Amino acid sequence: MMISKPDLIFMRWSILAICASALVSAIALYASGEYAKTSQHGLRNAQAMLNDARNRLATAHQDQENMAIYTNEYDSLNERGIFGDDHRLDWMEGLERIRQKNLATDFRFNIAPQKTYAMQPPADSGNFDIHYSEMKLQLDLLHEGQLLDFLNALRSQIKGWYQLEGCTLQRATKETGGATASMQLTAECVGGWVTLKNRNAP
Repeated sequence: MMISKPDLIFMRWSILAICASALVSAIALYASGEYAKTSQHGLRNAQAMLNDARNRLATAHQDQENMAIYTNEYDSLNERGIFGDDHRLDWMEGLERIRQKNLATDFRFNIAPQKTYAMQPPADSGNFDIHYSEMKLQLDLLHEGQLLDFLNALRSQIKGWYQLEGCTLQRATKETGGATASMQLTAECVGGWVTLKNRNAP
């Protein structure tokens, strides 16, 4: 079928209208696609922000629970004199008080200068440096029970944290005028006083 020139002139507005409609439809489809992409991107961002907020809230709740748990522990350790500089004078005075209770026949002690303690294997000590003051003990005992009583008193009656590394016991004799008067034990114990120093403390 042939379309004549007069027919084209007559149909031109219809053709232009169809082309315009197609162009508008294409623009609308493109805009809809871009809007959908933007909406999905916004939804993903909103979801990520929501998840982040939930994680922060969960972390805050966990921190609050940890604070409640560890505050009691911290207060207990602080009361025992674990934090700060070494309490050498307190330890010496405490040992002299134990001496007056006659828990051992006699004892001598030597507290070495404080040094930084290197844990083996290494472990994270948080915001604290661990310090260690080695203390060697030499005790004269009548029986093994005195050593246990002495060590229990050392831990319970002196503020601080004494870490016992080990003791050696040996039997000895006392002689008077060439005759054996009594049997006794001597003990040598090695350990140290542990203190924690906050790195941010003045």
